[in-house]
Amino acid sequence: MKFLLTTLLALVFYTAFSQKNQTTGNISGTVLLVDGQPAGSISVSLIDLAKHTLTDEHGHYSFNKISPGKHTIRIQMLGAAQKDLAVTVIAAQTVKADYQLSKENVQALQEVIIGGTSNKFSKKESVYSARLPLKNLENPQVYISIPKELIQEQLAVDLGSISKNVPGSGIPMLANQGRVTFRSRGFETEPMVRNGVAGFAYTAIDPANLERIEAIKGPSATLFGNNLSSYGGLFNRVTKKPYNGVGGEISLFGGSWDYKRMAFDINTPLNADKTVLFRLNGAGTYENNFQDAGYTKSFSVAPSFSYQITDKLSMLFDVEYGQAEGTSVVRFNPYTKTDPASKVVKVQNIRDMGFPYDKLFGNNDLAYRTQMVNVFAQFNYKMSENWTSQTVMSRSSTAIRGYISALNGVSDTELTAMVMRGYTSFIATDIQQNFTGDFKIGSHRNRLVVGLDFYNNTNTFDRVQVTGPKVNFVNPGNNAGISKKIIDDLAPTKAGKIRNEANADNSYAVYASDVFNINERLLAMVSLRLDRYQADGTTVVATDVNTGAFGQTALSPKLGLVYQVVKDRVSLFGSYMNSFTNKNGTKINGDMVKPEQANQVEMGVKGDLFNHKLVGTISYYDIKVKDIVRPDVANNTYSIQDGDQKSRGVEIELTANPFPGFNIIAGYAYNDSKAIGGSPDTEGLRPALSGPDKMVNFWLSYKFPQGALKGFGAGFGGNSGSSSYQTNTKTSKVIIPGYTMFDATVFYDQRRFRIGVKVDNLTSEKAWSVRLTPQSPARYLANLTLKF
Repeated sequence: MKFLLTTLLALVFYTAFSQKNQTTGNISGTVLLVDGQPAGSISVSLIDLAKHTLTDEHGHYSFNKISPGKHTIRIQMLGAAQKDLAVTVIAAQTVKADYQLSKENVQALQEVIIGGTSNKFSKKESVYSARLPLKNLENPQVYISIPKELIQEQLAVDLGSISKNVPGSGIPMLANQGRVTFRSRGFETEPMVRNGVAGFAYTAIDPANLERIEAIKGPSATLFGNNLSSYGGLFNRVTKKPYNGVGGEISLFGGSWDYKRMAFDINTPLNADKTVLFRLNGAGTYENNFQDAGYTKSFSVAPSFSYQITDKLSMLFDVEYGQAEGTSVVRFNPYTKTDPASKVVKVQNIRDMGFPYDKLFGNNDLAYRTQMVNVFAQFNYKMSENWTSQTVMSRSSTAIRGYISALNGVSDTELTAMVMRGYTSFIATDIQQNFTGDFKIGSHRNRLVVGLDFYNNTNTFDRVQVTGPKVNFVNPGNNAGISKKIIDDLAPTKAGKIRNEANADNSYAVYASDVFNINERLLAMVSLRLDRYQADGTTVVATDVNTGAFGQTALSPKLGLVYQVVKDRVSLFGSYMNSFTNKNGTKINGDMVKPEQANQVEMGVKGDLFNHKLVGTISYYDIKVKDIVRPDVANNTYSIQDGDQKSRGVEIELTANPFPGFNIIAGYAYNDSKAIGGSPDTEGLRPALSGPDKMVNFWLSYKFPQGALKGFGAGFGGNSGSSSYQTNTKTSKVIIPGYTMFDATVFYDQRRFRIGVKVDNLTSEKAWSVRLTPQSPARYLANLTLKF
């Protein structure tokens, strides 16, 4: 009887369910970009039923169990006109509602998943470089993008390894707390930007959360301000965003010097309509130094959350948390003093100084600890068919505790360690409001962004500087000359070198940039920034005395012309760009110094040929920095503003896919930098720390596209740089020798897993950064990635 009753109830429920399905229907479709590639994370709405969803990475969407009759599908995308599609649902059937954009350029306005091109290392379109819907061929500024596909193939587990693919970047300078600095057109450039806004970290930045790195070249203060960019440009970290789907991967690494690493990437929708998405990235790493002492260990986690609130309003919220512990890397400042009466220039080469390549001159107990917490929120609102609003807020903070050291030469064979012990914190807040329009005046297309930008920076220092005992670095024996006990014992006697202070500054800016299509092939860009800088000065905690407060106002223009010789294939461009740096100081006549200025003129050609199989840029630039401030030697309480610097050169970068499975990346950078005026001791010389004047990079990769070996591949590449200077004056020079380093990898990539092996610096070439930090000899790395 029980069995009969159960069967009867099941039959009733099944019949009711079947009848309901037979009285409803489904809607599904695919949204494609202009070039036929899928458009991911696009808002799709069923207007009359108030249902919303997002397209997945293949551009697909669906609505199920919809009542029969006429309905309206609305497709909303930033930077494109909304599209309404009329559909008629029939019971027990699925109606298709596909759409492909015909004219709008959306690849540069929304982070979408774009696949399909065989030139897998060429992902040029950027939402950030111009803050406008511009294709690379329409942009009069040069930028290079390093996508995650290349990062994965090269097993690049740190920012320095990724930057090898940027022409002119050179050997990265690694600071004592893991912070990395690159070269760009002869100037130091840091990765201070994250998704187009402030995202600095004065510590190591783990690449686990990176979608790509964008190296935006040249003075860029007009759109990014002087807090985030240098005269050489900026490095923008583009992070992974949540997508409409369930998936992820776990990666395990192991290698030389007890290298251990685990990274993870997990993504899932949080609701049935897939309008609320969540993604979690993170990694943990441990590595010993290749030298006689030293280590680093770190952990990072980056949750991100997106919500399509309505068909017009979306939100992205994410957090970047990291903590690290380690020992300072070698930072050596050689003894450069000479006899004032001697007219002989003192020339030294780090290779010949006798400074040991494999010695840290420190102990593992002399360590630092860092913590980074960066919080970001972004709101996008489609105001109308032609206008969008974007509000972005970021809060970045880094705290450093413990011991940070440098090695200072006190003779040609001796050094002392300078150690800072204590606490330092850096906090930055960036709030931006952008209004972006894409409209026509007559028959001429205009793309306009108007923005407001507020940036606050607050720094706190509570530390003591201690000088350790002398050490003969040519014959050091077992004497490190530096340990936690030695420094702690000396610290109480160094009361005169305590730094316990706080400082802060604010920047208020308004900017606008307009791209005007004179005709279909010729366009002009006009941009301007008005920036007000207010330094609150430095307050000494012990006395509560504040000094150094000042304010400056600067204008930063940007102009550009682009002519497409072959539409969507080849363009010629020219531009004028500006950056500035706020400087404090008073001239002997009582006037305040002006902001230092850098102006660049650039011209070149961009190409995207043979159905994206050959993509590249050739450019010539000329940068002039003026009004460089230096101390007035005759009156040391005053400043002189009479220095200039010229930096000009040629850069070439290309990616190519000559035949299926084979990909090429190549770059060349030539930079001629020279100090003009200013200090007589450097007049006419290449500034120290400018890096090599000639650099080459390349990467060759082949992956079997079919057959029994499908998924198996190998890569080989190299980086070369000419000699450069750590010190370059008319009385003393410290030369850093040129270098050529090669890397190689083999891998097997399948749908559910990936195995790879990599060797960096195959020949164990000895090379040094601009801070004379020795680079690792041959390093072996193995990886297993499980995908789900």
